[in-house]
Amino acid sequence: MTQCNKLVDDGNLCGEGPLWDPKKQIVYWTDNTGHRFFAYDWRARRREVLLEKFEVTGAAFNQPGGFVLINNSGVWLWDQQAQPVLLADRVGDAKLQLNDCIADPQGRLLAGSCFYNPAEKFPLGKIFSVQTDGRVEILDEGFQLANGFGFSGDRKTLYFTDSAARVIYAYDYDAVAGKASNRRVFVKVDSAAGLPDGLTVDAEDFVWSAEWYGSCITRYDPDGKIERRVPIPAKQTSSLIFGGPEYRDIFVTSAAHSEATPIMPPGYDPNSGYFGGALFHLNLGIQGRPEYVANIRKAG
Repeated sequence: MTQCNKLVDDGNLCGEGPLWDPKKQIVYWTDNTGHRFFAYDWRARRREVLLEKFEVTGAAFNQPGGFVLINNSGVWLWDQQAQPVLLADRVGDAKLQLNDCIADPQGRLLAGSCFYNPAEKFPLGKIFSVQTDGRVEILDEGFQLANGFGFSGDRKTLYFTDSAARVIYAYDYDAVAGKASNRRVFVKVDSAAGLPDGLTVDAEDFVWSAEWYGSCITRYDPDGKIERRVPIPAKQTSSLIFGGPEYRDIFVTSAAHSEATPIMPPGYDPNSGYFGGALFHLNLGIQGRPEYVANIRKAG
Protein backbone atom coordinates (compact mmCIF):
# COMPACT_ATOMS: atom_id res chain seq x y z
CA MET A 1 0.00 0.00 0.00
CA THR A 2 1.33 3.42 -0.94
CA GLN A 3 2.33 5.52 2.05
CA CYS A 4 0.95 9.04 2.18
CA ASN A 5 2.85 11.26 4.61
CA LYS A 6 2.14 14.61 6.20
CA LEU A 7 4.96 16.77 4.90
CA VAL A 8 3.93 19.99 6.71
CA ASP A 9 0.98 20.60 8.99
CA ASP A 10 0.16 24.26 9.64
CA GLY A 11 -3.55 23.56 10.03
CA ASN A 12 -4.36 25.30 6.74
CA LEU A 13 -8.00 26.36 6.82
CA CYS A 14 -8.11 25.96 3.05
CA GLY A 15 -4.81 24.73 1.64
CA GLU A 16 -4.80 25.08 -2.15
CA GLY A 17 -2.91 25.82 -5.36
CA PRO A 18 0.37 23.85 -5.09
CA LEU A 19 3.19 24.77 -7.50
CA TRP A 20 6.54 23.08 -8.08
CA ASP A 21 9.72 25.02 -8.94
CA PRO A 22 12.14 22.56 -10.59
CA LYS A 23 15.14 24.91 -10.39
CA LYS A 24 14.84 25.71 -6.70
CA GLN A 25 13.28 22.34 -5.79
CA ILE A 26 10.56 24.14 -3.83
CA VAL A 27 6.86 23.43 -3.56
CA TYR A 28 4.62 26.47 -2.99
CA TRP A 29 1.01 26.51 -1.83
CA THR A 30 -1.55 28.84 -0.27
CA ASP A 31 -3.99 28.86 2.61
CA ASN A 32 -6.87 30.69 0.92
CA THR A 33 -8.80 31.32 4.11
CA GLY A 34 -5.83 31.75 6.46
CA HIS A 35 -4.26 34.32 4.12
CA ARG A 36 -0.75 32.82 4.06
CA PHE A 37 1.45 31.75 1.14
CA PHE A 38 4.00 29.00 1.85
CA ALA A 39 7.19 27.50 0.43
CA TYR A 40 8.73 24.15 1.31
CA ASP A 41 12.35 23.55 0.30
CA TRP A 42 12.50 19.90 -0.75
CA ARG A 43 16.29 19.59 -0.33
CA ALA A 44 16.59 21.45 2.98
CA ARG A 45 13.28 20.03 4.31
CA ARG A 46 12.33 23.52 5.52
CA ARG A 47 8.99 25.35 5.45
CA GLU A 48 8.76 29.14 5.14
CA VAL A 49 5.86 31.61 5.14
CA LEU A 50 6.45 34.00 2.22
CA LEU A 51 3.36 36.20 2.39
CA GLU A 52 0.92 36.88 5.24
CA LYS A 53 -2.35 38.77 5.65
CA PHE A 54 -2.99 38.67 1.91
CA GLU A 55 -5.56 36.39 0.26
CA VAL A 56 -4.22 34.11 -2.47
CA THR A 57 -6.69 31.75 -4.19
CA GLY A 58 -4.34 30.75 -7.00
CA ALA A 59 -0.83 31.40 -8.28
CA ALA A 60 1.46 30.84 -11.25
CA PHE A 61 5.14 31.53 -11.75
CA ASN A 62 5.77 34.65 -13.84
CA GLN A 63 8.65 34.82 -16.33
CA PRO A 64 9.69 38.40 -15.42
CA GLY A 65 10.08 37.19 -11.83
CA GLY A 66 7.90 36.26 -8.88
CA PHE A 67 4.29 35.21 -9.29
CA VAL A 68 0.95 36.14 -10.77
CA LEU A 69 -1.57 35.84 -7.93
CA ILE A 70 -5.37 35.81 -7.96
CA ASN A 71 -7.99 36.32 -5.25
CA ASN A 72 -11.52 37.57 -4.73
CA SER A 73 -10.36 41.11 -5.57
CA GLY A 74 -8.63 40.43 -8.89
CA VAL A 75 -5.27 39.62 -10.50
CA TRP A 76 -1.98 40.71 -8.91
CA LEU A 77 1.72 40.75 -9.73
CA TRP A 78 4.14 39.95 -6.93
CA ASP A 79 7.93 40.11 -7.26
CA GLN A 80 8.46 38.81 -3.69
CA GLN A 81 10.21 42.06 -2.77
CA ALA A 82 7.19 44.17 -1.79
CA GLN A 83 3.42 43.82 -1.50
CA PRO A 84 1.49 42.49 -4.51
CA VAL A 85 0.44 45.08 -7.11
CA LEU A 86 -3.09 44.98 -8.57
CA LEU A 87 -3.14 44.26 -12.30
CA ALA A 88 -6.92 44.06 -12.92
CA ASP A 89 -10.11 43.81 -10.88
CA ARG A 90 -12.83 43.68 -13.56
CA VAL A 91 -13.60 43.26 -17.25
CA GLY A 92 -16.43 45.61 -18.16
CA ASP A 93 -19.23 44.70 -15.76
CA ALA A 94 -17.63 41.39 -14.79
CA LYS A 95 -15.92 41.37 -11.41
CA LEU A 96 -12.71 39.37 -11.18
CA GLN A 97 -13.71 37.35 -8.12
CA LEU A 98 -11.35 34.47 -8.79
CA ASN A 99 -10.54 30.96 -7.64
CA ASP A 100 -7.78 28.77 -9.13
CA CYS A 101 -5.69 29.47 -12.22
CA ILE A 102 -3.07 28.13 -14.60
CA ALA A 103 -0.54 29.53 -17.04
CA ASP A 104 -1.10 28.54 -20.66
CA PRO A 105 1.64 27.49 -23.15
CA GLN A 106 1.98 31.06 -24.47
CA GLY A 107 2.34 32.72 -21.06
CA ARG A 108 -1.24 33.84 -20.52
CA LEU A 109 -3.02 33.20 -17.21
CA LEU A 110 -6.39 31.44 -17.18
CA ALA A 111 -8.51 31.96 -14.06
CA GLY A 112 -12.08 31.15 -13.09
CA SER A 113 -14.82 32.97 -11.20
CA CYS A 114 -16.12 31.82 -7.85
CA PHE A 115 -19.73 32.89 -7.34
CA TYR A 116 -21.13 29.75 -5.75
CA ASN A 117 -24.40 30.49 -3.99
CA PRO A 118 -26.95 27.71 -3.35
CA ALA A 119 -29.77 30.27 -3.64
CA GLU A 120 -28.83 31.26 -7.20
CA LYS A 121 -30.77 29.59 -9.98
CA PHE A 122 -28.23 30.20 -12.74
CA PRO A 123 -24.44 30.03 -12.80
CA LEU A 124 -22.75 33.43 -12.80
CA GLY A 125 -19.06 32.75 -13.28
CA LYS A 126 -16.66 32.90 -16.18
CA ILE A 127 -13.22 31.76 -17.27
CA PHE A 128 -10.93 34.73 -17.87
CA SER A 129 -7.77 34.88 -19.93
CA VAL A 130 -5.15 37.39 -18.77
CA GLN A 131 -3.03 38.33 -21.78
CA THR A 132 0.73 38.85 -21.56
CA ASP A 133 0.24 42.64 -21.75
CA GLY A 134 -2.17 42.58 -18.79
CA ARG A 135 -5.43 42.86 -20.73
CA VAL A 136 -8.19 40.50 -19.57
CA GLU A 137 -10.61 38.71 -21.89
CA ILE A 138 -13.55 36.37 -21.25
CA LEU A 139 -12.83 32.84 -22.47
CA ASP A 140 -16.15 31.20 -21.52
CA GLU A 141 -18.98 31.57 -19.01
CA GLY A 142 -21.74 29.77 -17.14
CA PHE A 143 -20.07 28.38 -14.01
CA GLN A 144 -20.45 28.62 -10.23
CA LEU A 145 -17.37 27.32 -8.46
CA ALA A 146 -14.26 27.39 -10.65
CA ASN A 147 -11.50 25.02 -9.73
CA GLY A 148 -8.72 22.96 -11.28
CA PHE A 149 -7.24 23.63 -14.73
CA GLY A 150 -4.88 21.47 -16.79
CA PHE A 151 -3.55 20.91 -20.31
CA SER A 152 -2.99 17.76 -22.34
CA GLY A 153 0.58 17.07 -23.40
CA ASP A 154 -0.03 18.21 -26.98
CA ARG A 155 -1.47 21.52 -25.64
CA LYS A 156 -4.67 20.97 -27.65
CA THR A 157 -7.02 20.11 -24.77
CA LEU A 158 -7.84 22.32 -21.79
CA TYR A 159 -9.46 20.75 -18.73
CA PHE A 160 -11.50 22.85 -16.29
CA THR A 161 -13.49 21.98 -13.17
CA ASP A 162 -16.78 23.41 -11.93
CA SER A 163 -16.94 21.88 -8.46
CA ALA A 164 -20.55 22.84 -7.74
CA ALA A 165 -21.70 21.14 -10.94
CA ARG A 166 -19.49 18.09 -10.18
CA VAL A 167 -18.12 18.31 -13.70
CA ILE A 168 -14.67 18.38 -15.26
CA TYR A 169 -14.99 19.91 -18.74
CA ALA A 170 -12.70 19.50 -21.73
CA TYR A 171 -12.17 22.12 -24.44
CA ASP A 172 -10.34 22.23 -27.72
CA TYR A 173 -7.65 24.82 -27.05
CA ASP A 174 -5.78 26.93 -29.60
CA ALA A 175 -2.65 27.87 -27.68
CA VAL A 176 -1.43 30.36 -30.29
CA ALA A 177 -4.69 32.32 -30.39
CA GLY A 178 -5.60 31.61 -26.76
CA LYS A 179 -9.11 30.46 -27.66
CA ALA A 180 -11.19 27.61 -26.22
CA SER A 181 -14.01 25.88 -28.10
CA ASN A 182 -16.14 22.73 -28.16
CA ARG A 183 -16.82 22.57 -24.43
CA ARG A 184 -17.85 19.08 -23.42
CA VAL A 185 -18.20 16.98 -20.26
CA PHE A 186 -15.01 14.99 -19.66
CA VAL A 187 -16.10 13.63 -16.27
CA LYS A 188 -19.37 13.89 -14.34
CA VAL A 189 -18.60 12.91 -10.75
CA ASP A 190 -21.26 10.84 -8.99
CA SER A 191 -23.22 12.60 -6.24
CA ALA A 192 -22.08 9.94 -3.74
CA ALA A 193 -18.41 10.84 -4.29
CA GLY A 194 -16.47 13.95 -3.32
CA LEU A 195 -16.45 17.17 -5.31
CA PRO A 196 -13.83 17.49 -8.06
CA ASP A 197 -11.42 20.24 -6.98
CA GLY A 198 -7.80 20.97 -7.98
CA LEU A 199 -6.47 19.21 -11.07
CA THR A 200 -3.25 18.28 -12.86
CA VAL A 201 -2.30 16.14 -15.89
CA ASP A 202 0.51 13.59 -15.86
CA ALA A 203 2.99 12.60 -18.59
CA GLU A 204 0.63 9.90 -19.91
CA ASP A 205 -2.20 12.45 -20.31
CA PHE A 206 -4.14 10.97 -17.41
CA VAL A 207 -6.06 13.62 -15.46
CA TRP A 208 -5.72 13.77 -11.68
CA SER A 209 -8.46 15.41 -9.59
CA ALA A 210 -8.47 16.02 -5.83
CA GLU A 211 -11.85 15.15 -4.28
CA TRP A 212 -13.11 17.58 -1.65
CA TYR A 213 -15.25 15.56 0.78
CA GLY A 214 -13.80 12.44 -0.86
CA SER A 215 -10.55 11.73 1.07
CA CYS A 216 -8.80 10.85 -2.16
CA ILE A 217 -7.18 11.87 -5.42
CA THR A 218 -8.60 10.27 -8.57
CA ARG A 219 -6.78 9.43 -11.80
CA TYR A 220 -8.85 9.45 -15.01
CA ASP A 221 -7.68 8.02 -18.31
CA PRO A 222 -7.84 10.21 -21.45
CA ASP A 223 -11.40 8.98 -22.08
CA GLY A 224 -12.59 10.09 -18.65
CA LYS A 225 -12.74 6.64 -17.06
CA ILE A 226 -11.50 6.16 -13.48
CA GLU A 227 -8.11 4.42 -13.57
CA ARG A 228 -7.54 4.53 -9.79
CA ARG A 229 -8.49 6.30 -6.59
CA VAL A 230 -5.68 6.97 -4.13
CA PRO A 231 -6.79 7.49 -0.50
CA ILE A 232 -5.56 10.59 1.34
CA PRO A 233 -6.03 10.77 5.14
CA ALA A 234 -7.98 14.05 4.99
CA LYS A 235 -11.68 14.43 4.23
CA GLN A 236 -11.21 17.73 2.39
CA THR A 237 -8.53 17.01 -0.20
CA SER A 238 -8.23 20.16 -2.31
CA SER A 239 -5.47 20.07 -4.94
CA LEU A 240 -2.31 18.36 -6.12
CA ILE A 241 0.85 18.83 -8.21
CA PHE A 242 3.66 16.62 -9.47
CA GLY A 243 7.19 17.58 -8.44
CA GLY A 244 10.38 16.30 -6.93
CA PRO A 245 13.69 15.82 -8.77
CA GLU A 246 12.12 13.50 -11.39
CA TYR A 247 8.49 14.69 -11.28
CA ARG A 248 7.41 11.45 -9.63
CA ASP A 249 6.48 12.95 -6.26
CA ILE A 250 2.94 14.18 -5.66
CA PHE A 251 2.13 17.02 -3.26
CA VAL A 252 -1.47 17.24 -2.03
CA THR A 253 -3.13 20.11 -0.18
CA SER A 254 -6.06 19.86 2.22
CA ALA A 255 -8.38 22.04 4.29
CA ALA A 256 -9.15 22.11 8.01
CA HIS A 257 -12.22 24.37 7.98
CA SER A 258 -15.49 22.51 7.49
CA GLU A 259 -19.12 23.54 7.27
CA ALA A 260 -22.32 21.96 6.00
CA THR A 261 -23.24 22.73 2.36
CA PRO A 262 -26.03 21.55 0.03
CA ILE A 263 -23.46 19.89 -2.26
CA MET A 264 -22.07 17.46 0.33
CA PRO A 265 -22.38 13.76 -0.58
CA PRO A 266 -25.24 11.93 1.15
CA GLY A 267 -24.23 10.83 4.63
CA TYR A 268 -21.16 13.07 4.81
CA ASP A 269 -20.42 14.30 8.34
CA PRO A 270 -19.19 17.93 8.35
CA ASN A 271 -18.66 17.99 12.10
CA SER A 272 -16.29 15.16 12.97
CA GLY A 273 -13.18 13.43 11.64
CA TYR A 274 -9.91 14.82 10.30
CA PHE A 275 -10.82 17.27 7.56
CA GLY A 276 -7.28 18.30 6.67
CA GLY A 277 -4.94 21.25 6.95
CA ALA A 278 -1.69 19.45 6.08
CA LEU A 279 0.41 19.30 2.93
CA PHE A 280 0.74 15.61 2.05
CA HIS A 281 3.37 13.80 0.01
CA LEU A 282 3.36 10.47 -1.82
CA ASN A 283 5.25 8.76 -4.63
CA LEU A 284 3.36 6.31 -6.86
CA GLY A 285 6.10 5.89 -9.46
CA ILE A 286 3.99 7.74 -12.03
CA GLN A 287 5.64 10.36 -14.21
CA GLY A 288 4.34 13.92 -14.01
CA ARG A 289 5.43 16.92 -16.08
CA PRO A 290 6.09 20.64 -15.54
CA GLU A 291 3.36 23.25 -15.59
CA TYR A 292 3.67 26.28 -17.88
CA VAL A 293 4.96 29.67 -16.72
CA ALA A 294 3.08 32.95 -17.15
CA ASN A 295 4.76 35.90 -18.90
CA ILE A 296 2.61 38.84 -17.82
CA ARG A 297 3.65 42.45 -17.52
CA LYS A 298 1.54 45.36 -16.37
CA ALA A 299 -0.06 47.17 -19.32
CA GLY A 300 1.49 50.59 -19.96
